[in-house]
Amino acid sequence: MHLWIKLGGILGGLSVMFGAFGAHSLKARLSEKSLETFHTAQFYQFMHSIALILVGLLILKLGEEHSKRLNRAGWFFVAGIVMFSGSLYSMALGGPRWLGPVTPLGGLSFMIGWFLLAFSLPKK
Repeated sequence: MHLWIKLGGILGGLSVMFGAFGAHSLKARLSEKSLETFHTAQFYQFMHSIALILVGLLILKLGEEHSKRLNRAGWFFVAGIVMFSGSLYSMALGGPRWLGPVTPLGGLSFMIGWFLLAFSLPKK
C-alpha cells in the first residue's frame, strides 16, 4: 500500500517537472505537434499518478483481503505510464518511431487498471 502512495507521489512530482520543462524549455525547440504529444504524455502520467495514490489509500481503507486486485490495478497503471507516456515522451523528443505501436498497449494497460480498480471494491 505504501509502495503505491510513494510511487504515485514520485511519478506525480516528475509529471509536474516534465510539464514545466515542456512549457519553458521545449516550447521554442519542438514543433506544435511534438509539444502537444509531450503534454499528452505528461497529463496521462499525472492522472495515473493520482490513481496510484488512490490504489494505496484503498488498500489502507479496505484491508489486505482486497489488495490482490488493487495491486494488479496499480501495476497496470505503472505499465501504462511507462508504455503510454514513455513512448510519447520519446517520440515527442525525436525518439524512434517504432515506439508508436507501444503507445496503444500503454492505453490498454490504463483501461485494464481502471477496470480492475472498479471490480476490486467490496460488494454491498
